[in-house]
Amino acid sequence: PPFALNRKKEYGNVNAAGYVEWLMPFAGEIRRVLRDDGSFVLDLGGTWNKGVPTRSLYHYEVALALTRNLFHLAQEFYWYNPSKLPSPAEWVTVRRIRVKDAVNTVWWFSKTEHPDADNRRVLTAYSESMEKLLENGYKAKQRPSGWDISENFSRRHEGAIPPNLLRIANTESNGQYQRACREAGLKVHPARFPYGLPEFFVRFLTRPGETVLDCFAGSNVTGRVSEDLERRWIVCELSEEYLAGSRFRFGDMAAPA
Repeated sequence: PPFALNRKKEYGNVNAAGYVEWLMPFAGEIRRVLRDDGSFVLDLGGTWNKGVPTRSLYHYEVALALTRNLFHLAQEFYWYNPSKLPSPAEWVTVRRIRVKDAVNTVWWFSKTEHPDADNRRVLTAYSESMEKLLENGYKAKQRPSGWDISENFSRRHEGAIPPNLLRIANTESNGQYQRACREAGLKVHPARFPYGLPEFFVRFLTRPGETVLDCFAGSNVTGRVSEDLERRWIVCELSEEYLAGSRFRFGDMAAPA
């Protein structure tokens, strides 16, 4: 959903003070339609307190409200965007008293304590050091931290289990979607997340043929990802213009971006 930013965006956003109250009705409807083994993934960037170099706690307040009333917190993820521009400029580039804010919290909520999930769907390539360890073998022993590492650690599997820190750059600025929107005289949605972000969660938490719902579709990256991964999908978007432009995500004219 729109983040609680101090600077108002053209697609509309609620301030931090009223954010929990604004979001809870949506969350209630999401829980109502969610399967018992389904998941609710919420990408929620942080914000700063207006006029001072301190952080708002609104996204943590959202997480607390949702887990007290509607959901379990299955796990928190952190999306690191290495290409994020330095902001807020006053504190980061002018006074130089803070560093750039390049991480969003992505909350994974579930209706029950055991949602459908399988990390084998999102395995990554082994690191170079792990490849060497697998090649040379590993002697089972206790680590200095006290952990007992068994011989099973040196078995080759299908890949490495990813961490909950997702390093996905958001650099696409003149792709097919943007060019097609401009040619058609339609506004380009200003807050687009990269293809890899919904792709990770759609793979991790759903199976082919299941349905993905995005209540705040924007330019409909989630729909495109779901289509590519053979999931059914439903999206909602308040702006008809953004929805019209999202068609450029599909068909021969579109490619993952």
